[in-house]
Amino acid sequence: MQQIIEELERRRLAAEQGGGQKRIEAQHAKGKLTARERIGVLLDENSFEEWDVFVEHRCTDFDMAEKTVPGDGVVTGHGTINGRTVFVFSQDFTVFGGSLSEAHAGKICKILDHAIKVGAPVIGLNDSGGARIQEGIDSLAGYAEVFQRNVLASGVIPQISMIMGPCAGGAVYSPAITDFVFMVRNTSYMFVTGPEVVKTVTHETVTHEELGGATTHSSRSGVADGAFDNDIDALLNLRRFFDFLPLSNMADPPERETVDPADRVELSLDSLIPDNSNKPYDMHELITKVLDDGDFFELKPDYAGNIITGFGRMEGLTVGVVANQPMVLAGCLDIQSSVKAARFVRFCDAFSIPILTFVDVPGFLPGTAQEYGGIIRHGAKLLYAYAECTVPKVTVITRKAYGGAYDVMASKHLRGDVNLAWPSAEIAVMGPKGAVEIIFREDIGDEEKIAQRTEEYRQKFANPFVAGHRGFIDDVILPRDTRRRLCRSLSMLRNKQLDNPWRKHGNIPL
Repeated sequence: MQQIIEELERRRLAAEQGGGQKRIEAQHAKGKLTARERIGVLLDENSFEEWDVFVEHRCTDFDMAEKTVPGDGVVTGHGTINGRTVFVFSQDFTVFGGSLSEAHAGKICKILDHAIKVGAPVIGLNDSGGARIQEGIDSLAGYAEVFQRNVLASGVIPQISMIMGPCAGGAVYSPAITDFVFMVRNTSYMFVTGPEVVKTVTHETVTHEELGGATTHSSRSGVADGAFDNDIDALLNLRRFFDFLPLSNMADPPERETVDPADRVELSLDSLIPDNSNKPYDMHELITKVLDDGDFFELKPDYAGNIITGFGRMEGLTVGVVANQPMVLAGCLDIQSSVKAARFVRFCDAFSIPILTFVDVPGFLPGTAQEYGGIIRHGAKLLYAYAECTVPKVTVITRKAYGGAYDVMASKHLRGDVNLAWPSAEIAVMGPKGAVEIIFREDIGDEEKIAQRTEEYRQKFANPFVAGHRGFIDDVILPRDTRRRLCRSLSMLRNKQLDNPWRKHGNIPL
């Protein structure tokens, strides 16, 4: 028996050594943690239960029979984050460059299958050179098996990808299917084809970082939901982010104790809106002042800044926040912001997270670039997401809500449950000046008359009371009372029941 125990310990130690001390040191020299070190930072202490530690590849081509490492380049298992169960896989770049083999893929598929069964999220720590070329089609089949499970798990359990090294070729599509993608600056990158292929095909010279680095994907492509400075920063923020999410679509969002009173009055909000309606203000101030303890985890903060998305809490319960940002493009909706918000709304709906929407939108961004880019189709994604959504929806119009953008931003007509407005709200088909120049076209050129007509229009339509008369706004509230009214509305809606007509699935305008 003692001999067997010693053999077990020897094999386990070999697995823990990964690709060996030399490669571990090379990983550290790049400012990166090893696969197991990452799991140690992410999960609660001593909570990790590793699976398939002795799995090895079965490839015999290209002298691979003599090159076997226990675990085969990925560490898998389950543990807890703040006491809640989570499944994890962490690719080990020190073993065959973290490349995916048939056995490697099988380990990932196993935890995805179990996560779906038990209703627990999956976090993938990606650090891989891609498909293991020596295994040919078997490695490609392995990727497809993972993709299939990502799709089946979508909307059932939260899936999070943390890119902590290379992620190229077919490997990028698993993170793309997951709900959230985060990256580490300067040490991670994602692309379908690398710089060398790009140069050969398109004659463009580009670096790995420029083509698919964290800055590129968090600010230009929108592939990443956030970027962090190093592995430790990324993993600690991932722990914080995980705390906002439910374990599955059958579980309630987590509740955290708070000492922040639900009826807290915030007098400073009374002066948030400038007297000049064309002057911007920072919507982040409103968001942080109404959420519990000012705690807000923003997603895609550097992408499509004209709309803000993220998670916070009200009376200890998770809420999703969508808000126009007047500081960027005057808060107009465009292609990027519509897609950004639509995907976020659909995640919240899938996992029963109530949505708060703060509206200050002058309309959709005009121009040929937007029209040629398909703003009609992309804008419809946000409309579709809100209209399909059955979770509690509470909307506050702070200032402008013009035209079709008013409809799209969780209006009463898209089954908004509680729709409130500040006294500064302007709800109309379009802005006063544009409306007057259409209605009174014959007066164009007479500045005094146009100014007079504009003021008349503003007094009559650019306020919340016409919408209030129709019942499209439930109440006009003082800004200082926003948190109290939101908390009461969410409390009232806690047991809301609403079902859409049965269907296999809708056909969102992709």
